[in-house]
Amino acid sequence: MKKQLILHIPHADITIPDKTGYLISDEQLKNEQLVLTDWYTDELYDTGKDVIVKAEFSRFFCDAERFEDDSRESMSKIGMGVLYTKTVNQDLMREYDDEFKERVLDAYYRPHHQRLTSAVAQQLDSGGKGLIVDCHSFPDNAFTRRLLKGDLMPDFSIGIDAYHTPQELIDYSLNFFREKGHSITIDDPFSGTMVPMAYYKKDKRVSSIMLEINRWLYLQGDTNLKSDGFEETQRLVAGFLDGIRALVYDLDGGM
Repeated sequence: MKKQLILHIPHADITIPDKTGYLISDEQLKNEQLVLTDWYTDELYDTGKDVIVKAEFSRFFCDAERFEDDSRESMSKIGMGVLYTKTVNQDLMREYDDEFKERVLDAYYRPHHQRLTSAVAQQLDSGGKGLIVDCHSFPDNAFTRRLLKGDLMPDFSIGIDAYHTPQELIDYSLNFFREKGHSITIDDPFSGTMVPMAYYKKDKRVSSIMLEINRWLYLQGDTNLKSDGFEETQRLVAGFLDGIRALVYDLDGGM
């Protein structure tokens, strides 16, 4: 049995493979990415023990966490559906037609989701169960508080799904971070967690939890520069992943 988690990392990359339709300058685009890129989550979550499925393109090109059908995606109402059209300040950022969208979905979005689905299938075949960790971070700044209509951001947050997130996984996560002296919330400021559609609400063997890290823990202010807290945050996340890996595979009966 392979005792591995599936780490889904959708927002760490800054690559824009095709700049068709962008109405803002490269410098403006970099400023947008500074705010919403999950900086270094590919490093923070990677312990060398698990399966990583990382989107190799920026969320400002194609957001792998969104539904491809904008009618099902609430964030499309503010121009942040699967292909963003607006900036964080709601200025027009990009225009495209249906043909372009379909090309992007075929070349980038759907292959990414197929990799995630395949990783889950392989884990089920080898271990009989699988746990996806949806790996994110968020900025502790005015934009986030304005978007989410909140005042205080937690150090960590978990996102859950009523069908795919077992209560013992929720309890462990809350206790782990609280015992380390950190604040943690559930489905606040962000909610939910990634599950491939092939298994969504269909297969209890597939568990999932989202972990969001407040960037003040590992970045210098509102920059993308690592702070002195980066390595400590990395160790903390590694300890958390070790704990839930044991919870899934090592305890009698598992989840």
